[in-house]
Amino acid sequence: MMLRKVTAASAAVLALALSATACGSNDKDGDSAGGGGKKITIGIKIDQPGIGLKTPDGKYTGFDVDVATYIAKELGYDAKDITFKETKSADRETAIERGDVKFIAASYSINDKRLAKVDFAGPYLLAHQDILVRADESKIKSPADLNNKKLCSVAGSTSATNVKEKLAPKADLQEYGGYSECLTGLENKAVDALTTDDSILAGYASKKEFQGKFKLAGFKMSNENYGIGLKKGDADLKKKIDAALTKMVSDGSWEKAVKANFGPAGYKNEPAPKIGNIVK
Repeated sequence: MMLRKVTAASAAVLALALSATACGSNDKDGDSAGGGGKKITIGIKIDQPGIGLKTPDGKYTGFDVDVATYIAKELGYDAKDITFKETKSADRETAIERGDVKFIAASYSINDKRLAKVDFAGPYLLAHQDILVRADESKIKSPADLNNKKLCSVAGSTSATNVKEKLAPKADLQEYGGYSECLTGLENKAVDALTTDDSILAGYASKKEFQGKFKLAGFKMSNENYGIGLKKGDADLKKKIDAALTKMVSDGSWEKAVKANFGPAGYKNEPAPKIGNIVK
């Protein structure tokens, strides 16, 4: 009789332990900023050479990819724990709000409209809006010359708004789903110019198959401070990402990433901005 009681008690303890273990294993991937063997999903662009590009063999390259990987490592995640998810310009706030991604590093310019919906860590790069034209283009010498020209940009980006509202109100704005589509239109003469940040344009112009076909106009039409987008109110994650970015700059990894991704295009980057100084 005593043996049965002990056995029953042991079984109850074992069942309780197994139940606790099972409950502990159901944590959602990426919910913790501390890693610990979990997975993390990060939003990036996959069609921007030099910034964020998915190669035919399934690998990811670019400055934003390097920045995101560095941050993830500082948060406790190995490269194998990272899932990169494409986030188009028009979908970035939604992806953050729904929890589809932990944070976004995708040439994400900080502005008031976005700050109303999400928070930003950083900034980690200062770019300038410019235009890319065909190499033989000679008539577009200033932003005003974009009036009555077919100008391509991506839906949801700040570039289209800047040009249409401030610089060339009569421009025939063509908004496409991605920059690659704009580039094809430029090459085929369906559009006259492509506008976005100079860092992105330099990446395209430096690709082997496009060398000699396009050129940057050299217009510094705006300041674009790239930030790491994250869920509004997540002060702890923001603090940790800012610390990771500060370390990336101080240990030389930031400069190394800039040269590796933009150097071949002769892109003259601005110095690293002050981390934590959210400017618009």
